[in-house]
Amino acid sequence: MTTLKIHNIETAPEASKALLENSQKAYGMIPGLHGVLAAAPQALEAYQKIHELFTQTSFNEEELTVVWQTINVEHECHYCVPAHTGIAKMMKVDDAITEALRNETPLADSKLEALRTMTLTIVRNRGNVTQADLDAFYAAGYGETQVLEIILGLSQKTISNYVNHIANTPVDAGFKKYEWTKKTVNS
Repeated sequence: MTTLKIHNIETAPEASKALLENSQKAYGMIPGLHGVLAAAPQALEAYQKIHELFTQTSFNEEELTVVWQTINVEHECHYCVPAHTGIAKMMKVDDAITEALRNETPLADSKLEALRTMTLTIVRNRGNVTQADLDAFYAAGYGETQVLEIILGLSQKTISNYVNHIANTPVDAGFKKYEWTKKTVNS
């Protein structure tokens, strides 16, 4: 059950129509998330701009995926985990990375695992990290720039994850095969 309306170009507020047209051109469809965000043109525009800026950071495709999926999984986003699984495939990210992120298991690459750990630390502690956390991240080969870039990615994912929780956005048809639910550990 969707709790917020999913707009298309015809039903969207006038200020969102061009933004949805851009989504259509970029993705060959209007992602459900964009359709929901269209109800507030500034929210859709902000999301699109933050996404664009985050993809222009120092992170490569694997690192972008680590940040996005770590946050998506931590926030238990039923929409974004499958979407970013498909996006990772399009970006030719190794399936082993995607599966480890989806299953919350350590990544084989120690630098990517340090990125996942720092991303989780920032999310779980609401930005309250210790010097030891930073030192471990820096020792893995990252720097202050990447700490700030994680926060930029978190701002993007906070918008999408929270909107999808409230809207209960249906997973787009192209990503249904990657549907995901959080695995629970039996004590």
